[in-house]
Parts: sequence; C-alpha cells; structure tokens
Amino acid sequence: MTSAPTDTTTTPYVAASSTLALVHYLNRQGVLDRLRVEQLIGLDLTQLEDPDRRVPAEAHYRLWVHAEQVTGDTAVGLNAGQVIDPERMGLVGYVFFNCDTLGEAVTQYVRLHSLINESVNLSFGQTGEQAILTWQADSPEHYSRQDMDRTLAAALCRTRHFICPGIQAEWAEIAHSRPDYANQYEKLLGGPVTFGAPATRLAFNSGFMNHPIAHRNPYVYSAVLRQVNGLLARLQTRRSFGRKIHRLISRQMSTDKIDADTLAKQCHMSRQTLYRRLKREGLGFHELVEQVRKDKALRYVASDHYALGEIAFLLGFSELSAFSRAFKRWTGTAPAQYRARHPSQDADQ
Repeated sequence: MTSAPTDTTTTPYVAASSTLALVHYLNRQGVLDRLRVEQLIGLDLTQLEDPDRRVPAEAHYRLWVHAEQVTGDTAVGLNAGQVIDPERMGLVGYVFFNCDTLGEAVTQYVRLHSLINESVNLSFGQTGEQAILTWQADSPEHYSRQDMDRTLAAALCRTRHFICPGIQAEWAEIAHSRPDYANQYEKLLGGPVTFGAPATRLAFNSGFMNHPIAHRNPYVYSAVLRQVNGLLARLQTRRSFGRKIHRLISRQMSTDKIDADTLAKQCHMSRQTLYRRLKREGLGFHELVEQVRKDKALRYVASDHYALGEIAFLLGFSELSAFSRAFKRWTGTAPAQYRARHPSQDADQ
C-alpha cells in the first residue's frame, strides 16, 4: 500500500461575504439551487451572513465551477465582478472606500487581503510611473479562473464607481490561459492584456494613487477598521493554532487515535482547553476533523494515485462502504463518479 503524503499546510479560507455575493448573483440570474449550493460549500446559506464566517477556499472555488455550469457563461467571473452592490462588499470593502486617497485604499487592500482570500497572496509595488498589483495563488489547485476574473473586475469597477471614474489599467497579465471571451478583458480594463503569465498583474499610472476619495466617512472608517483589525488578529491566531491542530489531525488520519484527548496531550493542554482555543477561533473539534477528512478525500479521489479502498484506509474509515457514504454526503456524488468527472490532480500537493 502506498504511504500517505504528509500534509503540512492548513486549509485556506475566503470571506463568507465573497461566497454570499456569488450566491446573490446566481439568485439574480434565476439559477440558484439552494440545496445544491449548500451541498457544495458545506454550509447553510444563512451562515454566510455571519461577518466572522470563513469558507474553505476549495469549496468557494467549487461554487464558481458550478456557477459557470448553471449560467452557461464562461465569463461569469468578469460579469459578476461588474455588479456594484454596496451591501455585498463586506467589512473590508467599507475600509477601502472610506480611506483618504486611492493609494491609502490600495495599502489597506494589500494589508487586509488575507481576510478576503487566504489562498491568494497580494502584493503592491511601484516601478517608475507605474503602480502594480500582483495576485499569486499559493498553489496551482488554489487558482480559480472565475474567481480571478471576478477579483479583477470588482477591483476596477468598484474603484471607478466609488473613487475615480476615469481610471484605466495601463496593461494586465493574466495567469490563466487565453479564454474564449478574451476580448472582454481589454474592454473592461482599458489596456493591453496578455495570458499565461506566472502571476496576475494589473498596472496603473502612479498618479492615480494620489486621487482623493471624495465621499469618505471618517467615522465609518474608524469604526469598521477597528472591527476588521480584530478579525485580522483572530485570523493570525487561528493560523498558528489551527495549523498545528490541522497538521496533527492530518498526520493521524489513518490511525484510530484521532480524538480530542490524544491531541490535547500532544499540545500539553487539557481537552477542555483545546475546545476553548478552537471555539475562540470559531472552530469545533469534530467539525475540524471532518473538514480535514473531506479536503483530503477530494484530493485523493481526484487523483488516480490511490485505489478507493486505499483512500478509505488513509482517511480512517473501517471499510470502503462507509467512506463511499461519507463522500456522497459531502459531494452528492459517489467516489467513482467524482473521479471520472474530474481531471487527475496530484494528491501529494
């Protein structure tokens, strides 16, 4: 039997407000299947209203694939990103559009980006007269063409709507290959676009960074920034503690030792303390075990590296039938059907 890979990373999350915005877009298009969406993301849609809620990035990206399928629109990300709905911007959006200048808003955007999407790193730099934003997925499986399209469209369209109507990109580089709707990018962004780049980059004239935000509300800015900074602090705590617990669960997934008492001892704390630490981060122990098992199951099944019986063993199931039932509960599809419908991926990633 092939040995299990070592998983040394924690699951990246996106803000629930991003997922909720996509749900509302599907509803406006008249194609929202509530039960199917809840099945895909593993949450009741009412839970997305919680400003502290986070959604696993992989679940969010599955919803984008579903959105393209049910709308029949390959450019669904670009089109969804052009919708201006102030109620769907999330807390971080209120920070951006209440800064003094566009440059300050960009600085906050970069600083707070992990609250929006942990699976994509955002950086900002200036070269000569150009200001450049760069989005880089932390791994290939965390790159979503639809979500990146939406990110670019939303960033530019919201900036035009709230801050600077005349802003145009000088050029753009897109990390995915050229799609069948490639002509829409230049119409939207304003500058030449190339595809298949190592990272997604958007360049502007640096002069735009000094553009004032005319209708900013300093009271809203101060209040929302305090709340957002609190969320960021909790996220940073979750990253360190959550990564440790995630790693321990993942390492012991194929044994019969995944219980709170065993993990608490390894962390040199009581079970009650373990529960309290997880609760402070909005996590439950059993839910975390289930999420780790589900994430690994999706990767393993999409790969042809393991037989289904091996996967059941690696994930701690007593028999294949029990694994098959759990997998169908998670995805609505039997493991064999899921494998047939998804391209092979490297399960060791």
